[in-house]
Amino acid sequence: MSPSMAVLLVIIFLSFSSTAFSQSPSDTFTPKDNFLVDCGSDNTTEVPDGRQFQSESQTSSLLQAKDGYKVSANDANVSSPIYSSARIFKDEAKYSFNLTQPGFHWVRLHFYPIKNNVFDLQQASFSVNANKYVLLHSFNVDNNSNPILKEYLINATEAQFTISFLPLKNSAAFINAIEIVSAPNILIADKGAALFPVGDFNGLTSYAFQPVYRLNNGGPLITSTNDTLGRVWVSDQPFLTNSNMAKSVSVATDAIKFPNSPSISPVIAPQTVYASATAMADNLTNTNYNLTWKFDVDNSFSYLVRLHFCDIVSKSLNDLYFNVYVNQKMAVSNLDLSAINGALAVPYFKDIVVDVSLMTGGLTVQIGPANSANAIMNGIEVMKMSNPVNSLDGEFGVDGKEGDGSNRTAVAAVGFAMMFGAFVGLGAMVIKWHKRPQDWDRRNSFSSWLLPLHAGDGSFMGGSKTSGSHLSTSAGLGRYFSLAELQEATKNWDPKTIIGVGGFGNVFLCVIDDGTQVAVKRGNSDSEQGITEFQTEIQMLSKLRHRHLVSLIGYCDENEEMILVYEYMSNGPLRNHLYGKNLPPLSWKQRLEICIGAARGLHYLHTGTAQGIIHRDVKTTNILLDDSFTAKVADFGLSKDGPMGQGHVSTAVKGSFGYLDPEYFRLQQLTDKSDVYSFGVVLLEALCARAPLNPQLPREQVNLADWALQCKRKGSIEKVMDPLLVGACDPESVNKFAEAAEKCLADSGADRPSMGDVLWNLEYALQLQEAFLQAKDDNESDTKYPHDLPISPQEANNNNNDGDDAKEKQDVSIEIHSETTMFDQLSNVTAR
Repeated sequence: MSPSMAVLLVIIFLSFSSTAFSQSPSDTFTPKDNFLVDCGSDNTTEVPDGRQFQSESQTSSLLQAKDGYKVSANDANVSSPIYSSARIFKDEAKYSFNLTQPGFHWVRLHFYPIKNNVFDLQQASFSVNANKYVLLHSFNVDNNSNPILKEYLINATEAQFTISFLPLKNSAAFINAIEIVSAPNILIADKGAALFPVGDFNGLTSYAFQPVYRLNNGGPLITSTNDTLGRVWVSDQPFLTNSNMAKSVSVATDAIKFPNSPSISPVIAPQTVYASATAMADNLTNTNYNLTWKFDVDNSFSYLVRLHFCDIVSKSLNDLYFNVYVNQKMAVSNLDLSAINGALAVPYFKDIVVDVSLMTGGLTVQIGPANSANAIMNGIEVMKMSNPVNSLDGEFGVDGKEGDGSNRTAVAAVGFAMMFGAFVGLGAMVIKWHKRPQDWDRRNSFSSWLLPLHAGDGSFMGGSKTSGSHLSTSAGLGRYFSLAELQEATKNWDPKTIIGVGGFGNVFLCVIDDGTQVAVKRGNSDSEQGITEFQTEIQMLSKLRHRHLVSLIGYCDENEEMILVYEYMSNGPLRNHLYGKNLPPLSWKQRLEICIGAARGLHYLHTGTAQGIIHRDVKTTNILLDDSFTAKVADFGLSKDGPMGQGHVSTAVKGSFGYLDPEYFRLQQLTDKSDVYSFGVVLLEALCARAPLNPQLPREQVNLADWALQCKRKGSIEKVMDPLLVGACDPESVNKFAEAAEKCLADSGADRPSMGDVLWNLEYALQLQEAFLQAKDDNESDTKYPHDLPISPQEANNNNNDGDDAKEKQDVSIEIHSETTMFDQLSNVTAR
């Protein structure tokens, strides 16, 4: 390459870089409307940030009042001179502003009960309206001796904007200062993300907002002097539930690179916010925890939660992955900021709408590691949203009409009546179902009999459906698919598109939208067992979201069908890659990563909700792999909610041969340690590449768990290892892995580790293997390993004597009741 060409390429690169990102973007915003009124003041007042508030004489044309009292007092305790004067009204009064341009405007109202001879302002009680919105209802300062700022963000659609003050009977209203200032159009986008059900939330610009919290995570107080929009950002420390788990990190503000994008700029949040963050503490070895911020909020309203992120901690791209939760629900899964922005230190924010139905316990925001040991949060904004009667305070609109909150008693009564009716209807339908004729039309599928259905967190849905109807979106089932859409995608349920069969019916592979492959599970009305499992799966998936759990995309219940649509896992079950299908073998590192992914999914099930969930059917056919071999736990048809305040759930034994927890089998007492036992068998399958039970082998080798543990205790684990792994993996890694499996398979559940502890041991085994690979030559690296195996997959399978037919017979789900002959037959089988 010639020197001139090299120089040209450098110039082009620098030009591109300066176009894509800007370290010093224009952070100024000049508002079209900028009304600053110092009520009751005789002179122009300048505040500490340099802005000037106009006096009474300069703004007299804005006020319409029957009476009005100007009062003033010098108080050394106030931080701004605007609190030295006030207007007092004993009758309704209005300030009217002629706006230059419609759109979002800041409305800031300043209150300070200065002492005067007209009225005791600490006893004043009044309401404040802004055009169609109620800002304050029966407001008083509650003997507060400090200045109070009420801030709002209102989309003003009319040329005239009016603030009305309405004192209660025998009381008074007062105001010290008013700000009506234009806000940038990009500040509120029309679309956000709905937290539950997961999806888009449209129409945000039709709401009014009241910012109630604005945090600069990991950084200092930011005053209006340092924010071009006059905002105040406070430290997040008082809101952290455990500050010992957190640390503050920061970089120079000029390191922050804003993209040249209309959607993100310093008017969204200043560079100072993105230049600091709260991250996970360094002194903790266990990363299976979340950082939590807790906020006191009015549970009668929905909230827009804006989360600010900027990766200022990573040294390279794709190094930071973490999850974000709002009110214990997954808000952002496996967030990789560098993948979104294509660079480090680039701001990003996410708007999440938290529905009023999820506000019963206040508001929490959490972050936790996903595929890394860290997680960060740069800023949090919590904004109250106006309710259906356009109020931001209380249950009454400007016309005096009551909103939903004041009708709660009636709503509760209606809800109880609907619930009672649903149970009565369910009983009738169950009777009708059991009395149905044998030639029942197959088109009348089972969705009508699936009542009641959990929609997560205690809500439920249901109802018999008629043609063309579908479930309420509040059910949390994601996107609604029409029956015609799915029929077309599956070529009218062409048997050639079937990729799986279960008690519920068939699973079809099809393509939707722009080429996305999905798995479509269509319920079978002839299987009553399938109906129960299908119902359970809906209940569980409606409240679960995790990178290592198979995701529910949507549903269809048209014409009384019940169909679920899942993400398609192109590499199928883990078992297929271990034995029986002649697929390319997995390296030891791949097996470790897959087991770690499955462990993360199970750990989330056990700890990700307040009650916890027990999978109850953990096995290699229920661990699915996507196109990048990421493991995801599937099939929640047998799952149970964890015990509340007890050590176990008493229930009939369900599961699969070879994986059953012997303690659960004996006592019929289910715990999360039952999943741990089953996962121990999965670990041995991954290590040994053979089925849990194989009657064709010698008696002492039939049960994999017994045989493998016996060999481990004798120090000869290589005797049962997959021959393909011998010599290709670190012995210490294998020993650590086998040790984890042995602990999982302890006879007593109390002696088994938690899934979090299992996960830690597997990650350590992976670190040992990676160090081992690092020390080897390139031609023996993990990437070449599958091509340098000493024997073929077929030879390995022959050595293990695992015929396809025998394996298929082992993967049989069972339901055991003590009074059945099956129980009598199984009572003589070794528990493992």
